[in-house]
Amino acid sequence: MRGREPGAFSEENDIMTAPVLHRRAPAMAPRALVSAISLCFIAAAPAFAQTPNNTLDQIVVTGSRFNSDPALQPIGATVITADEIRRAGISDVNQAIRKIGGVYGRQSLTGSPDFTLDLRGFGATASQNTVVVLDGVRLSENELTDPVLASIPIDSVERIEITRGGSSVLYGDGATGGVINIVTKRPGKQAGRGTVFAEVGQLGQREVRGSVAQTWNNVTLDAAIGKQETDNYRDNNEYKQTSFGGGAQWQGKDVRAGVRIDSTRQDSRFPGSITLAQFEANPRQAKTLKDFGSVDSDRYTAFAEGRLGAVDLAAELSHREKTAKSTYSGDPSQRKAKQNQFSPRLRHLGQFDGMLNEIVAGADFIKWDIAVDASYSQAKAKQKSQAFYVRDELKFASPQNFRIAAGVRHETFDKDFNDPIGYPTTAYNIKQSFNAWDVQGSFDVVPQVNLYAKAGQSYRVATADENGSTPVANKPLQGQTSHDLELGATYDNSIVKVDARVFRHKLTNEIYYDPTAGASGWGANTNLDPTKHQGFELDARANIAADWRVSGHYQHVKATFTEGVNSGKELTLIPKNTLSARLSWVPKDGQSADFGAQWVDSQRYGSDFANTCSAKIPSFTTFDARYARKFGAWEVAVNALNLTDKQYFTNAFSCKGGIYPSNGRQMKLSARYDF
Repeated sequence: MRGREPGAFSEENDIMTAPVLHRRAPAMAPRALVSAISLCFIAAAPAFAQTPNNTLDQIVVTGSRFNSDPALQPIGATVITADEIRRAGISDVNQAIRKIGGVYGRQSLTGSPDFTLDLRGFGATASQNTVVVLDGVRLSENELTDPVLASIPIDSVERIEITRGGSSVLYGDGATGGVINIVTKRPGKQAGRGTVFAEVGQLGQREVRGSVAQTWNNVTLDAAIGKQETDNYRDNNEYKQTSFGGGAQWQGKDVRAGVRIDSTRQDSRFPGSITLAQFEANPRQAKTLKDFGSVDSDRYTAFAEGRLGAVDLAAELSHREKTAKSTYSGDPSQRKAKQNQFSPRLRHLGQFDGMLNEIVAGADFIKWDIAVDASYSQAKAKQKSQAFYVRDELKFASPQNFRIAAGVRHETFDKDFNDPIGYPTTAYNIKQSFNAWDVQGSFDVVPQVNLYAKAGQSYRVATADENGSTPVANKPLQGQTSHDLELGATYDNSIVKVDARVFRHKLTNEIYYDPTAGASGWGANTNLDPTKHQGFELDARANIAADWRVSGHYQHVKATFTEGVNSGKELTLIPKNTLSARLSWVPKDGQSADFGAQWVDSQRYGSDFANTCSAKIPSFTTFDARYARKFGAWEVAVNALNLTDKQYFTNAFSCKGGIYPSNGRQMKLSARYDF
């Protein structure tokens, strides 16, 4: 732990190389603007209804881990399409989830584009309470790190589905905040397609990427390669990334199968955290000038799906390897992690007695292990899990479009850990079991208004990193359970869609870093006293004219202790309010423009469990914009991030300290060629 400040828990390790024995850093307008945006949608609705040909996109989604019948789209989900990604000039998957999906993101500590994504206000443990899935394969790590979404070629994405709230029945551990499901493009009827993209900009931004796909009868091959470099906003924060993705698949009448390889190489330099006084004097300064690290990630996937009589079958088999290296104050360390996943499942979709019925059953088998090589740790950790689930949904043929669904899941975990040179020497071998359930229902009170409700139980288990530093040595943390409740209403006339929902998560044994726990002076990971996350969300989108679209997302969340010495106190690193809005202009002459704004409320510093710090992380508002023009197969665009050059930060792990400033203004120019 040399060269690391107390209370900051070596924040850079959030992505790179957190030692198993130590906790790493967990890793927009005010009320008047909220009201104005809501009134804009409501006032415009009658006008939209007069233009029935100007309809919003229709999408088929995968709420049941299968391509669903349009009548069984997941209740209350947000879907981002490939067209929306292209129109907004999005360069990576993480950015699409934040800018279009309205998900609050906390900037990476290492300068990578993989922000920490926070569904439902989980602050420092947001990544561990959100499951990210790519084509059925779980990307969420069994470490205190964010999923490496930068390895997914943005041009390969067909859609991104965001389901907020407890989803452990289908997705298991860590799905209390919700699930982000990324679906890549399937083979098209066209013979081939390709794209070349290049971008340069301020802060040393340089990016080149290309993709190609070719179909011959039933066989499709695709490949994508990209290289990105940036100096980033702060000193000593250079970032470099090279990625490759390629696949082959065969598709028949009732069968599809294929293989895929995705590989990413990342190199970063770490500027370290600064105090509030240093931030106000010069937010671009670096505290550490010689710290650096790298991540090599490789993922291999095989998949198959088909139909046997009236039953759909599907399965994925994946293997992922990640090697993370870092050097702090001249002290090198390395972590090697491997994960295997096998996920078979089946579905029967049929109609009888005027009802549409979908029943899904499946299993998830995951094996994960890690080895640390450092002066302070030679830890080895292993985890095996096996889960079985079943879910049934009924849609009744009635004018009210009545739907009801219920599901259950049982999952067991075997965990093994030892470290011959830890402090103190630690070892454990435990087995834990968890159950999840949910019940959902919806119906149309009138043809364009749908009411829905969800209730259930979700869970999360502590990662190897978290169990490596607990208040009592060799005593792993208990599993976290959450009782989830959501009530919502949707108005959709094909021109305007508004989705409003209230939610509550009552958690027992929430897993979190407590700076006051343990005897080492560094704090410890612990099971908190009972907590509650509750709030309100509003999603809205509309076509306001033939060439104009507007969308927005608002979230209010209050996360507090409900028992114990901190009863009534707020949890840390969770803004009470976030608001994002986008306006898009897409005329028929090849031009397009996209303008976005985000406002984030103030939040507690990371160590302020007792709510005694005399300051909070300040609120901030940022703006971004893009203008593009097509010339045949070419598209040229200018893009601006943080237009007003706002000085702000979202990561701060001690009172008025442990601060990692966010990026200032950045102007970029890009060119794209489609063939």
